[in-house]
Amino acid sequence: MKFSERMQAAINEQINFEMFSANTYLSMSAYFAQQGLDGFAHWYYMQYKEELAHAEDMMRYVITRGGKVEIKAVAAVETEFNSPLEIAEKAYHHECLVSEKIENLVRIASEEKDMPSQDFFWKYIREQVEEEANATNLIDRVRMAKDAAILFLDKELAARQ
Repeated sequence: MKFSERMQAAINEQINFEMFSANTYLSMSAYFAQQGLDGFAHWYYMQYKEELAHAEDMMRYVITRGGKVEIKAVAAVETEFNSPLEIAEKAYHHECLVSEKIENLVRIASEEKDMPSQDFFWKYIREQVEEEANATNLIDRVRMAKDAAILFLDKELAARQ
């Protein structure tokens, strides 16, 4: 069963947003790499890869449902940052926005009586709970680390796969 044009358009918009999210995290990763904080750079690079994987997953879903994927230009992302805490806070707010957008997709699927799309996006709803918790935890840890102690947190992040 092919899905509605409204649902297809909403998913294509989300694919674009996932690519924007990927670029946001890639920019954050680059900032940390330039500061010599390779652990943070690695952490945000892994977030970049995860967002790309989400976009690809959603593309495959659209194709599987007989829809058309529309890859659009991705807006420029922020490239100037002032501190690890600023980035951690921005990442948290970004994850909250991602959650909002995914929740909206489930609402649209519900309104369209599109149970397969509801089911597909519920995994992302569950994942966003974890992503927001991870982002909050990182903010707390960066605040506790302060100044030179940030190097210990950086080393810990580098060890995570």
